[in-house]
Amino acid sequence: MVEKLSLAKQILDGSRRALAKGITAIESSRQDHRDTADEMLQELLPHTGNSIRIGISGAPGVGKSTFIESFGNHLVDIGHNVAVLAVDPSSVITGGSILGDKTRMQTFSSRENVFVRPSPAGDTLGGVTRRTRESMLLCEAAGFDVMIIETVGVGQSETIAADMVDAFILLLLPSAGDQLQGIKRGITELADIVLVNKADGDQKMIAERTVQDYRSALQFIKGRHSAWQPVVSACSSLDGHGVTEVWDQLIEMQLALKESGEFETHRAEQSIAWMWGETTALVLSDLKDDLSVRESVISIEKAVLSGAMHPMLAARQLLKKFKSLDTTCARDGASTF
Repeated sequence: MVEKLSLAKQILDGSRRALAKGITAIESSRQDHRDTADEMLQELLPHTGNSIRIGISGAPGVGKSTFIESFGNHLVDIGHNVAVLAVDPSSVITGGSILGDKTRMQTFSSRENVFVRPSPAGDTLGGVTRRTRESMLLCEAAGFDVMIIETVGVGQSETIAADMVDAFILLLLPSAGDQLQGIKRGITELADIVLVNKADGDQKMIAERTVQDYRSALQFIKGRHSAWQPVVSACSSLDGHGVTEVWDQLIEMQLALKESGEFETHRAEQSIAWMWGETTALVLSDLKDDLSVRESVISIEKAVLSGAMHPMLAARQLLKKFKSLDTTCARDGASTF
C-alpha cells in the first residue's frame, strides 16, 4: 500500500518516471498491476480534470504528428504543459505496433514541459487504447494542462475518441472539388474544428478551395454542441501558417461551452459512458476467462463454424451459461452463511 501511495505522490510532484510507471501499470493486464492502478487512480482523482482535452484525427499521411509538433511547440512557448497520448495502430496479424510517434516529434518531445507517450491500439476500436482515459487522468494529476490524444486515423469508430475529449480536431488533405470526401458523415459530425493541413507551396490554393467546400458542406451538418458551430480553416505544419490560431479557436470554444453549461454536462456524460464501457469490457473479459464457459465455447464455436447454429443464438447460449454459473455461485455463497 505504501508503494502505491508513494507512486501517486511522485506523480503529483511531477515525476516523469513515476508517470510512465503509472501508465504502464494501467496498461498492464496483470491483476496485481490493475489493483495498483485502481487505487492510484482513486487517490489521484481529486487532482484531475483541470486540462483542456483535445482529440486529433485524420487519415494516414495527413500530417497529424507534424501538426502536433508545431502546435505543441506553440503551446509550450506560451507557457503550457503539454501531454500527448499517441495511439499507434496494431497489426491485426501479429498484434505488434511500431510506436513511432515519439521519433516523429523529436524536437517537441525533448522539451521540458512535454510528455509524449505512444501506446498500441490493440484490439480497441475508436482510434484509442482501452486505457487512454486513465492515462489522461494521470497526466492531468502530474500537472499537464493541455492533453492531446492522437488517434490512429479516420473511421466511424472514432466516436470513442471524440467522447473522451473536450474538442475534436479533424485534419484533412487539400483536395480538388470532385475528390471532396465529405469524409464519412459520422466523423464529420464529430469535428469541432476542421483543419486542411499542408496548405503550403503549390497546395495552398487547393487548400483554400477545400476550406470553402467544407464550410459549405458543414452548413448542412448539425454539430455535436448547440453552443458551438464547427469552424474550418487551412494551416501548414511546416511553416506554421494557421497553427497558432487553432489555440484561439479552442479557447473560444471552451468559453462558449462553459457559458452555456454544455462543458460540465458533456464531461459528466463522458464519465457515465466510460463507466458503461468499462462494465461491458469487464463482463466480456470475465465471460472469456471463466473455465466453465470456455468448455462450452469450443462446442458452440464448432456449431457456428459448421453452420449448424446462428451466431446470435450462440451468443445468447454463452450468456445464458455465464448467467447460470453466476447464479449458482451466488446461491452457494449464500448457503455458507
